[in-house]
Amino acid sequence: MSEISTLPRRCGVVGGGRMGAGIAHALLLAGCDVTVLERDAAAAAAARDRVSRAVQGSAKRGLIAGPEEPMSRLTTALGHAELAGCGLVIEAVPEDVDLKLVTLRAVEDAVEPGAVIASNTSGISLATLAEALARPGRFLGLHFFNPVPASRLVEVVIAPATDPALRDRAVAWVAALGKTAVVVRDSPGFASSRLGVLLGLEAIRMVESGVAEPEDIDAAMTLGYGHPTGPLRLTDLVGLDVRLGIARYLERELGPRFTPPDLLVRMVEEGRLGRKTGKGFYDWSES
Repeated sequence: MSEISTLPRRCGVVGGGRMGAGIAHALLLAGCDVTVLERDAAAAAAARDRVSRAVQGSAKRGLIAGPEEPMSRLTTALGHAELAGCGLVIEAVPEDVDLKLVTLRAVEDAVEPGAVIASNTSGISLATLAEALARPGRFLGLHFFNPVPASRLVEVVIAPATDPALRDRAVAWVAALGKTAVVVRDSPGFASSRLGVLLGLEAIRMVESGVAEPEDIDAAMTLGYGHPTGPLRLTDLVGLDVRLGIARYLERELGPRFTPPDLLVRMVEEGRLGRKTGKGFYDWSES
């Protein structure tokens, strides 16, 4: 295997939530040593548990011989200094611009000059995030999809200052993870979030105006258009709060077609965020 297609032996993931844990799982299965950085000991323990459950799931499906060897290559950490030896660090903190800027700045201070820094942002402009970095040429977007273990896609987002040679390296790294890369230019919402959010918002408006029940709207897209998951069920999986945040960002950047429906705003205010709270457009209390 050529050097360009070989993932760095040691990789870091900042943020061990659902997405960060999924990214760590993918890197472990590809043979990397992985450090997951979290804010405190409790969050680090929870992140390790999420990764462990994903690795055990892969073992049960026969994708790996057992969970012990991959898990032996996982480290959790509380300080950015623990990322010092990583050749690739993927930021996977919540979709908050200020938080991401602070995080990326701290990562750059910790890693070697040749390390690649990526953001898993689903829609925030990389040009904005690159303002945190002294070396923006080594920065790009690697947008994974939820749930990461089952998803076959990674969106490779090229920022204005990204070194052109990094594009091919990133595409090869995605292939080494067993996934397919699509390459897009930095733009609000990129390709996937821009289309996916627009479809989800229209589906919510249909529920709001009584066109059909969520199950029927989703069935129209899965059975009629071949989508693997309907837009409302997917909104529950992503999190209604996440969808709302992206919609508001895209509304500011691209105009009123991304204005969030009142129903979405109300559900978020009521704490009905989808699967993670047990209730969204569907009842997840038993899952």
